[in-house]
Parts: sequence; C-alpha cells; structure tokens
Amino acid sequence: MSTEVRNGVTPRRRSPMAPMGGVRYGLVLGLVILGMLLLAGRIVTLHVFDRSFLQGQGDARTLRTESLTAHRGMITDRHGEPLAVSTPVVTLWANPQEVPGDRIQRLMLSQALGMSLDDLDARLERFAEREFMYLRRQLTPAAAQRVLDLRVPGVYAQHEYKRYYPAGEVVAQLLGVTNVDDMGQEGIELAYQSYLAGTPGLRRVIKDRRGRLVRDLAILREAQPGGDLTLAIDQRLQYMAYRELKAAVAEHDADGGVVVMMDARTGEVLAMANQPSYNPNNRAGLDPRGLRNQAIVDVFEPGSVMKPLAMAAIMESGRFDSDVVVDTSPGWMRIDRFTIRDIRNYGELDLAGILEKSSNIGMSKLVLELDDPLVPDLYRRLGFGQSTETGFPGEAVGHLPAPVRWSRSQWAALSYGYGLSASALQLASAYTALANGGVRLSPSLLKLDEPPEGIPTIDADVAHELLRIMERSVQPDTGGRRASVPGYRVAGKTGTVRKNSASGYEENVYRSLFAGIAPVSDPRVVTIVMIDHPRGESYFGGAVAAPVFSRVTGSALRLLDVPPDQRVR
Repeated sequence: MSTEVRNGVTPRRRSPMAPMGGVRYGLVLGLVILGMLLLAGRIVTLHVFDRSFLQGQGDARTLRTESLTAHRGMITDRHGEPLAVSTPVVTLWANPQEVPGDRIQRLMLSQALGMSLDDLDARLERFAEREFMYLRRQLTPAAAQRVLDLRVPGVYAQHEYKRYYPAGEVVAQLLGVTNVDDMGQEGIELAYQSYLAGTPGLRRVIKDRRGRLVRDLAILREAQPGGDLTLAIDQRLQYMAYRELKAAVAEHDADGGVVVMMDARTGEVLAMANQPSYNPNNRAGLDPRGLRNQAIVDVFEPGSVMKPLAMAAIMESGRFDSDVVVDTSPGWMRIDRFTIRDIRNYGELDLAGILEKSSNIGMSKLVLELDDPLVPDLYRRLGFGQSTETGFPGEAVGHLPAPVRWSRSQWAALSYGYGLSASALQLASAYTALANGGVRLSPSLLKLDEPPEGIPTIDADVAHELLRIMERSVQPDTGGRRASVPGYRVAGKTGTVRKNSASGYEENVYRSLFAGIAPVSDPRVVTIVMIDHPRGESYFGGAVAAPVFSRVTGSALRLLDVPPDQRVR
C-alpha cells in the first residue's frame, strides 16, 4: 500500500468516529432548535391564539348532525277509528369495511338476520368499496335488538317508522300505501303526502371514529309530526260493503266490482269498496289489478241507471204531460242503420211505465221529440264529463261528447246510458240531486264540519216525482224487486250494460248495476253497485247488483239508526 506524500508531509486520515467540526455542529444544532421553536410556537398559537381551528378540526371528526324522523300523521275514519298508523321500526345497516372477516361472527350475524352466510358474504363483497349498506329494513325493535346484541363491529341501527293498516284489504285502494321510506305512493297517502309526512328534525351528536354514538349534545330542530286526517268513511259501513261485494263477486265468478255509498245530506263518502283487493300490510304476490280504486279512476258506460236522469230533462222540457203515453211496439226500432231493442214488446207506456220497464224504445222516442240538447246539458250540470274534485290521484273525468252534429242514433243512445262514460262516484253524486229535491252534492272523501250548500240542478217537483216513480221500480213485481229493504222505502234503477273494447261491444260480457236511494221519505244514503262481468245465466242488474244494494243499504240504515219510514198508502 502506498501513501501519498505531499511536500514531504504525510496527511493523517480522520477517524469515522471523530466528533463533528464546530461549525457544522453548530449549524445542525441551530436548525434543530429552530424547528423546535417553530413547533412550540405553532402549538402555542393553536392553543392560545387560534383555538377555534383545533376545535373545528376535532369537531369535524366527532360531531355529527343527524336527521330526526318525523312521525307520519294518522288516518282515521269519521268516528276516529284508525285506518293507517305509523309504528316504530329499526333498520340495520353496516359499514362493510368494518365488518370482521371472522367466520363465526359472520355466521351468527347471518342467522340473526335470517339469511344464509353465502348471501351475507356476497353482499359484503359487493359493497366492499363503500361505507354503507342496508342489512335489513324495518325490523321490529325486538328483532333488531337480537342482532345488535351480537355486538358485531360495523353493524348499526337506524330508527324509523313503518305504516300499518288495521283494516287491511277492506279499504286498501282508498288509503293507498307508502314505500319503504314512508312516502305516499297511492291513494290518500299520496294525495296528502305533504300534510301527513310532517317535517324531520335535526340533532347534534358526538360519535367515535367507528361511527358509534357517544353522546347527544343538542336538538337543533324538533321533528314536527305529520297532521292527522279524518276521512268521511264509516269503518262499520266499509266492512259491511266490502264483505257483501266480495261475496257477490265470488258467487257470480265476476272480474270485480264496486260499491259506493254517499251521505245523501252532505255528499260525504261513507263507504267505497273495490274488488279485487290486496293486503297493504303484506304485498307479496300482489295482483296489480287490486291497486286500482275503480270507483274513482275507472269509467264505464252506465246504461239504464241514467234513464231517471234523462227523464228529468224530458219532464223539465214541458213538452210532455204527466199522462203522456208512448207506443213502444213492436219492441224494436231502426235509427240510422242501428237497431234499438227492448227485452220484449211492452206496448203503450206512460212516463212511469217507461222507467219501470226500462224501455229503450220509450226513452228514444221521447228524446227524439226534443229540439234542444236538454239531456246532455243536464248530464253536464250533474257533473258528468268533469272532475269530482276529490283530489284523488288518477281521478277520471269520464266522457260526455259535445252535442255537435250528432246523429239521431247518438241522441237516442244517450237517453238510455250509452255513448258516454262515467265513474261510480260520479253516478253517486248525480243521484244526490234526486235525493235532495234537485240539489246535487259534490262527493267528499274527508269528513266535513258542516253540510255544503250543494248545486241546484233539477227542478224540485221533478226530482220528487222521479223519486216516487223510481220507488215503483223496486216493487215485488218489477225487475228491481231484489233491491227492496224490509222496513224502508227504496227508490232505484237497475242497469245491464254490454262491455265494450277497442274492437266494439263484446258478446255475452256485461256489467250489472243498481243505483238507489233510501229511505224515500227522508233520503239518507245513495248507493251505487257495479259488478263487472258476472258469469253464468244471472247477469242482469236486478239479479246480480240489486241484492247487494239491498243488503248493504239495509245494514247501513240500521247502523245509522235510521227509523223505518211509513209506506205509501
């Protein structure tokens, strides 16, 4: 090994363990002291002069603002009986990133949730990149507590409300339903969503880094519960109407049906039953047809139940005396290449006989004698072709053609209930004009504080006379005899209508109807019954719908404590 020699001097090599030179040592030491001073200064600044910054950073990691669920308002019948109530439930959710992979814990969790371990693993895997997933929605508090007692990390509870309908399928279409988030989706629940839902509140809480509640700090805004809603429905009458309708639909193997009962004095809807129906508390296997409130959203040609209303226009015209006689022989007539028929040849009939026998020929001949569109004008004043303004979602207005360039056959068809469409609720509202001395009442789904004034529509004397004539249509020797109610005077009209489709009227497919008022001496209820496509030999309104009217109306009058009225001598 050679050693470099310069100027005869051999340099000494510095040992690696030798101490640092004074200048460099002082420089490093100065930098360290400066850093410590800066750090200390920052600490003093944050803790003394700028404490709000640290406080804000800490709060951002621990303070939370949470929503307080507002209790949805109750829906009751006119007597305060609950029809829709909200019950407390618990929704379980998880942070997939915190749920342990331990197989025993996951197995116990899956069993408590009522699912297989494979399904739980698959869901956790699907949401692995997120911090939130639902485990089970709307469990009872007891069922949710069994899961929470397992103390599985990453599993949390959220308190909510679930809608419950004590009457089940009986009033399902009128009330409608809410979704899993307690928002109205159909019926009254949807129509009055903003009123029933209320306003959620806010609270401030402290949570740990795992999202677990440590302490409630303050209520920032109280939750405002939704308003309670009182319907005009009488739950007793609703149960009874639904029971009789369901039995009739089953007896005649029909596609469905409707019963609407209105208070003849106020226009309040006391009962509104539909078939088919569904259980809103258990919607598994739900038939979509059952969701429709057919009484309001569906329309049909009403047929002969319109004849008393058309007769009102004929009698008001002043063109015919009360003892006028119309020859309906030979029981059929041709108009504009169309043939109009009666069931048989009734011969000569007066005005009362035309209604009693439900003669299409008699009605057609009377209407064709009129120069002015008096019948469609009266129909329009009675509310046909217009909204009933109940506010119900999807409410139908029906169809009433404008009398422009009508043919003679169209004029005739209108007099016996063809060529227009209406809902069962519109029919009930129109019949209140006959029950109230010519004053029509608009239907109300909500209970009213006081009776409305009504709309004068038919001459009072004509309305009273028609009521008397219609009472004859429910006598023992008439087609409407099955609508009679023991102890009470009843006025009504049967109807049997061929169903139409896009291709025209269907063969041997009918709707059976009865519209009636009781008791005649002091009308209290107006009832409309429609049975859709009854099968078998019995399809006439007097054989299918009239018995339902009798049972429903008779039970209603007794439940309402209406005294029996005196028979006409």
